[in-house]
Amino acid sequence: MPPSTDIAIIGAGPQALTLVTHLLQKKAAMRNRFVVIDPAGAWLHQWHHQFGALEIPHLRSPAVHHPDPHPSALRTFAEGRPDELFPPYALPSTPLFRDFCQSVIERWDLADRVLAGTVQHLELCQKMGRQRFRLSFADGRQLLTRRVVLAIAGGTPQLPAWARQIPQTYPSERLRHSSQIDLRGLSLQGQRILIVGSGLTSGHLALGATARGAQVIMMARRQFYAKLFDAEPGWLGPKYLKGFHAEPGWPQRWQMIQQARNGGSVTPAMLLRLRRLERQGQITFYEQCEVQRAEWKGSAWRVQCSTGVDHSCLTDLPIDRIWLATGSQLNVEHWPLLADVRAHYPIDIVNGLPVLDEHLRWPGCNLFVMGGAAALQLGPVARNLFGGRLACDRIVPALVKPSLGRSRTAATLTA
Repeated sequence: MPPSTDIAIIGAGPQALTLVTHLLQKKAAMRNRFVVIDPAGAWLHQWHHQFGALEIPHLRSPAVHHPDPHPSALRTFAEGRPDELFPPYALPSTPLFRDFCQSVIERWDLADRVLAGTVQHLELCQKMGRQRFRLSFADGRQLLTRRVVLAIAGGTPQLPAWARQIPQTYPSERLRHSSQIDLRGLSLQGQRILIVGSGLTSGHLALGATARGAQVIMMARRQFYAKLFDAEPGWLGPKYLKGFHAEPGWPQRWQMIQQARNGGSVTPAMLLRLRRLERQGQITFYEQCEVQRAEWKGSAWRVQCSTGVDHSCLTDLPIDRIWLATGSQLNVEHWPLLADVRAHYPIDIVNGLPVLDEHLRWPGCNLFVMGGAAALQLGPVARNLFGGRLACDRIVPALVKPSLGRSRTAATLTA
């Protein structure tokens, strides 16, 4: 690791890869002015792990959404593998997307650009009268950098209140959040599994569990419903974004984001498969139903639920495992890495999301934010692959021309 660098990009997921390719396309001379830092020391490690752990066969995003600057690059790459683009919008298979991203990494000569390390502290400091960031790593190393880009997911598992109240007297593998589950290697024959949540993750878990011989109960506070994408396609362009950007109120924008994503949904193809398994007796749906209490007794869970429909049978039904497909919660006020920045440059934060400037920069310093934390500026698709492209449109010009937009204040910001 060098002692100092111009730009430190923290995270090596698809959004970070998107940023790097767009930066190099804009200005090739930037190649030696940045480092990418990730605990795994490799591109897309967590992304590939999550897709493998949940046995996800293909992406939910169409083939035009990917880390390369050229929109048609994935379709061109897939010309010899047409069976791996799934209808109705050419959704790439997981292996196809993995191989394509590897080709992007090789084509842009980025294979050795990720440094292995876990950044524990990010501090503002002065070097020769100029503002710098000092990154401190878990192993004691330090890196001085002029600019930082946070390209991390940053969400923490969202656990229902009843789950947080359960005493830790049960075997840990019997209650898991979806982020802790790896279907590969699990033996579930004859077990009864309660999956809580109505999103696509719950569907993947249900398919994986039934394929391993388990009986599955799928429970959600709402009806399970189908939607092709987690936000309507109009959010990928001016159709909806124009109105979003015209809204001056940050709380109102936050509400628009919640309404656009509208909680968890599954794809029409997924719902079809789940209903088929229901008819075959492998899945039972408990809709408009919520766990009130769960207690570990002997070798199984005893669960009480609250619903307008009588599901009292669940109370006497022993449950072997509970899986929580309840999503994650993003709140930058809980990000340890931002503690020093927030102390020096306090800004408005709306329900966990920061009010950044038009270049997704933290007002007052050269720290940029990508991903879901930039949603107040980018809209409800900020965390998605296309959100990475939208973020690049904002961040890359400011990285190439550092003086761009400097000295704007939070009070005068526009999106």
